[in-house]
Amino acid sequence: MKRPLALSVMLAAAGLSAFALAQGLPKLAQKKTYKVGFAQTESNNPWRLAQTKSMQDEAKKLGWQLVYTDAAGSAAKQVSDVDSMIAQRVDAIFLAPREEKPLAAAVKKARAAGIPVILLDRTVDPKLAKPGVDYVTFIGSDFVQEGQRAADWLAKKTNGKATIIELEGTTGSSPANDRKTGFDTYIKKFPGMKIVASQSGDFARDKGRQVMETLLQAHPDVTAVYAHNDEMALGAIAALEAAGKQPGKDVTVVSIDGEKDALQAIIDGKLGATVECNPRFGPKAYETLIRYARGDKIPAKIINPDRFFDANNAKASLSTSY
Repeated sequence: MKRPLALSVMLAAAGLSAFALAQGLPKLAQKKTYKVGFAQTESNNPWRLAQTKSMQDEAKKLGWQLVYTDAAGSAAKQVSDVDSMIAQRVDAIFLAPREEKPLAAAVKKARAAGIPVILLDRTVDPKLAKPGVDYVTFIGSDFVQEGQRAADWLAKKTNGKATIIELEGTTGSSPANDRKTGFDTYIKKFPGMKIVASQSGDFARDKGRQVMETLLQAHPDVTAVYAHNDEMALGAIAALEAAGKQPGKDVTVVSIDGEKDALQAIIDGKLGATVECNPRFGPKAYETLIRYARGDKIPAKIINPDRFFDANNAKASLSTSY
């Protein structure tokens, strides 16, 4: 008996899904050199520039061909960049996802094309794409722990009493989501610490300054600022100074990243502390891909070790910062 067309399509689709699942992650042949893609999310701050340089330097050192793209802060552009890499038949893709949800689909598309993907510094939505199934692994920092470390320092510095403005990173990005979760959850242990305003500054210095200026007008009694990265913290410091306040005295500022300008701000007494988020991914990223090609078992997460900078070590660490 001839099957109805709709049933045939459904069975075919089910068969394809089962086949794709059975295939697992795409294999990668062992070779001396590879053609790999690096889909960067943006290049508007020192952290991203340091990450890109590390990826480019390591590719050059290994003699690999690197196809580099910059999404300029656009998730749609980054999805298109991954599509282009698939079309160019790169051997593998290193992806720093702009946002969790849109890039999950791009990861799965690369997998379907037989191209392994390694996520760098940001993850995709775990409900939509999973490590060891849709992509090889995530290499980066523990963003929740970064938020916790910032909160712990601020709680000790303020004796558990602070009126806080929180400057969030890019909406929908894993570091913004997790750094908020880590910080906000930790300070619940201290009844005297209250977040009175929380808004995205998109990880950008000038946007951070603008948002801080607006929030200061509504909350002139603020005593602390928690910024999801140094660039926004530096913007907030500029806004505080413009409003006649003294960062480091009237308002305590804590942030994340560990860039050179932030360490200098600590030395100058304007920034209290910053949790490092190491941007130098090159060596670990390429080493992980080589191990994957060799058939080694790769863990779902590879966490970079991050330092902590405050007045005790900022000056000594300045020369090695980015």
